[in-house]
Amino acid sequence: MSSKAEILQKIKNSQPNGIADLPNLNVLGSDQFDVLEMYKTVLKNIGGNPVEVADYNEVLTYIRNNYPLEKRIISTLPELSEIALLDWTNDDPHSLKDVELTIIKAHFGVAENSALWVTDDILGQRVAPFITQYLAIIVNKKDLIPTMHQAYDRIGDQEYGFGTFIAGPSKTADIEQSLVLGAHGARGLVVFLMD
Repeated sequence: MSSKAEILQKIKNSQPNGIADLPNLNVLGSDQFDVLEMYKTVLKNIGGNPVEVADYNEVLTYIRNNYPLEKRIISTLPELSEIALLDWTNDDPHSLKDVELTIIKAHFGVAENSALWVTDDILGQRVAPFITQYLAIIVNKKDLIPTMHQAYDRIGDQEYGFGTFIAGPSKTADIEQSLVLGAHGARGLVVFLMD
């Protein structure tokens, strides 16, 4: 018997007799904590800025008051056409190098780590949230869920070409154990939590 076959036989002989039931992860649900408050707390702790808004008019007001409108702002949301370019999605990704602010919408957010689920159908271009100087993401409060376990249940059967979770601005602490924001992506993230 070869050493490979011997190892595989030992693994086979070491298997448990029965298959144990998976644990019930529903006990980690929203009844354990306030999902919105947890989301906001975690986002602040990782360098993001949660902003509660009632509608797109409040988003427009916030952006006008906090970002330079003379710089390039892009979005995939027609509701923001007053301040953002909408016709950039078919451009060469390299042409996005001078984008100051990108505004997109998330499918949902996860309270335990403040991650936001986005896919290629709402990004415009995959590079958009990563090449911009600043990133703003809109998520409906009703679309906040408690845990990543529930997030993976939610995306398990979806069809998409590209999807990713985004949590907070880009950050690293590799150099001298000092936290640096914007090292390899957006320098700041605001999450608009919409009613």
